[in-house]
Amino acid sequence: MATTLLPPEPRLEPPGTERQSASAVLMIRPANFGFNQETAASNAFQHAPEHSAATPASHDGADIQALALREFDRLAESLERSGVTVIVAEDTRAPVKPDAIFPNNWVSFHADGTVVLYPMLAPNRRLERRDDVLGEVFGAGGFRTTRTVDLSDRETRGQYLEGTGSLVLDRVRHIAYANVSARTDLDVLGDFAQQLDYDVVTFEATDGAGRSVYHTNVMMAIGTGFAVVCGESIADRNRRAAVYSTLESGGREIIEIGFAQLQAFAGNLLELAPPGSHTIALSTTAWESFAPGQRRALERHGRIVAADIPVIERHGGGGVRCMLAEIHLPRRK
Repeated sequence: MATTLLPPEPRLEPPGTERQSASAVLMIRPANFGFNQETAASNAFQHAPEHSAATPASHDGADIQALALREFDRLAESLERSGVTVIVAEDTRAPVKPDAIFPNNWVSFHADGTVVLYPMLAPNRRLERRDDVLGEVFGAGGFRTTRTVDLSDRETRGQYLEGTGSLVLDRVRHIAYANVSARTDLDVLGDFAQQLDYDVVTFEATDGAGRSVYHTNVMMAIGTGFAVVCGESIADRNRRAAVYSTLESGGREIIEIGFAQLQAFAGNLLELAPPGSHTIALSTTAWESFAPGQRRALERHGRIVAADIPVIERHGGGGVRCMLAEIHLPRRK
């Protein structure tokens, strides 16, 4: 898919001028949220609905959708109250897209005006790429683009790179951290790096049960002055050392998390930069998993916005960061 909504213009900013955190995000309000059978094999964070009447956590599809909408709306409202610009696009009822609530996997927006479209592993997730959603960002959102880098044709070769799920970006230094997995292909990563002028730091991460971590953004996050990392998930000592060394060379405070915290989405957070401040968005599950000292460390770097999203986490297998596609694009004059 390629967007032709705006004619191409020269790139606006050279590498290295981008801020780490955006003041605006795109969110997709789901129409058919639910457990996605097509992604379950590679996402150990997903759980199918229980069907026992005795289990309080059991819900049918309608319940899950209604609860997810309530969680979505509360998060969007909390971010807006913190000063973040939130562009909400509505999901379409057909075709059914159970993971539409996670737009950061199919699109990323960059300060030089670049929009990147990504190849997705699950066929029903490829349906999430929509020109009309981009039109809302460029139109109602008041942003503009200079070019589109469309990597989605790699799907025909069985190669995937799921946006800022696969990539955790140091946008200031143009370094992409990537956990190689079924959803993160080295060849596509190289294409991304070449076209956006990024260096890459790669590794393989597993959870406490030895299962591959499906997305990099559940085991690490990067803010302006800090990084959250589950170092024990990277078994190769040399690769782990390379991650820490590169992060530390950028002057970031490293907040180390363990396997249990990884499962609680502690690595799945996003720093945002509304005017005059910094906000750290994460789930209540994630926030409650942090020890007091870790909480104080995070609070030194921004105001905490913790959203209660247990249904989205359990049945969608993603956290707050997955729900936010940060917008670094330039504004229209």
